[in-house]
Amino acid sequence: MASPVHVLGFSGSLRKASFNSGLLRAAQAVLPERTTLEIFDLAPIPLFNQDLADSGAVPEPVLAFKTRIAAADALLIATPEYNYSFTGVLKNALDWASRPVADSPLSGKPVALIGAGGAMGTSRAQLHLRQVAVATSMLPLSKPELAVQSAVKKFDADGNLADEPTRERLRALLEALAAWTRRLRGDG
Repeated sequence: MASPVHVLGFSGSLRKASFNSGLLRAAQAVLPERTTLEIFDLAPIPLFNQDLADSGAVPEPVLAFKTRIAAADALLIATPEYNYSFTGVLKNALDWASRPVADSPLSGKPVALIGAGGAMGTSRAQLHLRQVAVATSMLPLSKPELAVQSAVKKFDADGNLADEPTRERLRALLEALAAWTRRLRGDG
């Protein structure tokens, strides 16, 4: 029997009816067996300040985020694409989580990237996010990829995924993330 995999998911969007937050909710409904997904809200995380990080006075929302990352077996990051890259909200959260470098819960963490956007989906944002994964020593899943194009046609007015082919692609990505995580742990 496959060992359990606990995934922490977070969205780089703060919008109420966010397509990317909707992808995370859809992921909860199509998880493979023995896999769980906890969604973390990045909204309470303050702007990164190296002085605070150095002083040890790390804000409580940052400590909570880092604790949840450390407790997870893998990460699922849903990123919108703003100006050909991922959002400041997401970059800010990852900057906090990566400090101090020697004690970062991101290091060695399996991660899958997903996103929903316009004509190109979020392929450019995901490419930039892969560069950050290298810098933070995360271990990104290579395939399958999920960059949902023309998201406005695939989600309802409340930001819920309404497109079955996209749901199936999301299911395949989650199965691959669970297998990748088990493989990296040496139990799959």
